[in-house]
Amino acid sequence: MRDGPQFYLTAASPCPYLPEREERKVFTHLIGMNAKALNNSLTQAGFRRSQTIAYRPACENCRACVSVRVVVKSFRPSRSFSRVLERNADLVVEGKQSLANEELYDLFQTYLNARHYDGGMVDMGFSDFTTMLEDTHVESRVVEYRQASTNRLMGVCLTDILNDGLSMVYSFYDPNEEHRSLGTHMILDHIERAKRLNLPYLYLGYWVDGSRKMAYKARFKPQQRLESGAWHLAE
Repeated sequence: MRDGPQFYLTAASPCPYLPEREERKVFTHLIGMNAKALNNSLTQAGFRRSQTIAYRPACENCRACVSVRVVVKSFRPSRSFSRVLERNADLVVEGKQSLANEELYDLFQTYLNARHYDGGMVDMGFSDFTTMLEDTHVESRVVEYRQASTNRLMGVCLTDILNDGLSMVYSFYDPNEEHRSLGTHMILDHIERAKRLNLPYLYLGYWVDGSRKMAYKARFKPQQRLESGAWHLAE
């Protein structure tokens, strides 16, 4: 009987970040009693979670995808970040059990139709959305951002709680509130949440050199990047 996880390699498919390139991924299953510990170790090794799957790019001729994590203790918001926090001071934040409902799904669909209308998730039905949030064997939460005066749902983040940090698995927000910079605000809030929990890192997933839609992650410094099998402080 095999004790360790079994890893598999996907077939090549078009890269979603860089034109005229292909991607392949190595993945394994996060199930059973050891799923939480495995999620911890694999996240620290550059994997990301999607439901009960942990995956990492394994492209043959490209290393553009780089795992990044914010060094929480040393982070200080810039002036622009402070302005984002001020614009969203009216939001109430609450972490809840990772359960789906129609309100969350409606915001999810609104976000996808405005920001990722040509992406693979846009056709997800409610049952698929429920699976995304609830099909997990690890410790995760849904963090909700609501306008205090109206209780209106403004943003949501599916967040894993690790032994050395928080990992923002997937976030979505009201695309009609561009002036708020809600995506940035949720990252800033998660940095503070990690600090309050005395966790050293916030995992942001992959920064992709040359990809405009991933460029924002480089703004959150100090940050470490996983290169050649080790975490290094980015310049």
